[in-house]
Amino acid sequence: MNFNSHTDVVVGVAVALVNLLTPGEDRGRGYQPPEGDDRTAAVRAVLLASGGREATWEEAAELCFVAAELRGVFEAVSAGTIDDAAARVNALLIRTGARPELERHDGQAWHLHFHAADDSLPNGWAAGCATGLAVVLGGSGADRLGVCTAPGCDRVEIRDQRTQNNVVSFRLIVTFKPGALAPASS
Repeated sequence: MNFNSHTDVVVGVAVALVNLLTPGEDRGRGYQPPEGDDRTAAVRAVLLASGGREATWEEAAELCFVAAELRGVFEAVSAGTIDDAAARVNALLIRTGARPELERHDGQAWHLHFHAADDSLPNGWAAGCATGLAVVLGGSGADRLGVCTAPGCDRVEIRDQRTQNNVVSFRLIVTFKPGALAPASS
C-alpha cells in the first residue's frame, strides 16, 4: 500500500473488517458475514495477521458496527464526495477519542500508533482505522480508496498507487468456510 508502515496496517485492517463484516456482493454472489463463533474466528484471523490480539465474541460483534461506519468512508470516496468521507472519519475520530502515540517495540524504531481514549479492542481498532484513513484522505492518497467497480461486487479496496488498478491482494478479503479460514483470491 505504501502510505507508511502503521497506516498501511490500519487501513488494511479497515478494508479487511469492512469486507468481512458487512453484507453485500462479492464476485457476483450475495455475501453474508459470518456470525457467532465463526465471526469471532474470522475476526481473530484478521487481527492476529495485523499484529493485534484475539477478539472475544463480544468484541467481534462490536466490530460489525465499526465495519459499517468504515464502509461509509469508502463509499463516500467512491462516490466522489470526499467532504462526506472526511466528515465520517472526523465523527469516528471524535467518537473514539483517537490519539496518536509514538511507540517502540519488538526491536523496531519509534513509530506512530493510534489509540482510542479507552482500552477496548473495538474502539482501539476504530480509532486506528479512522486515523489511518484520515492520513490517507488528508494526503494525496484519497483516490486510492474505493469500492470495487466490477459487476456484482461491492467489496472495498485500495488501488495500486502507480497504476490505479484495483489490487486484489490489498483487499485483504477473508473467505469464510465453517471451521477453516483461508485468504481468498479474486
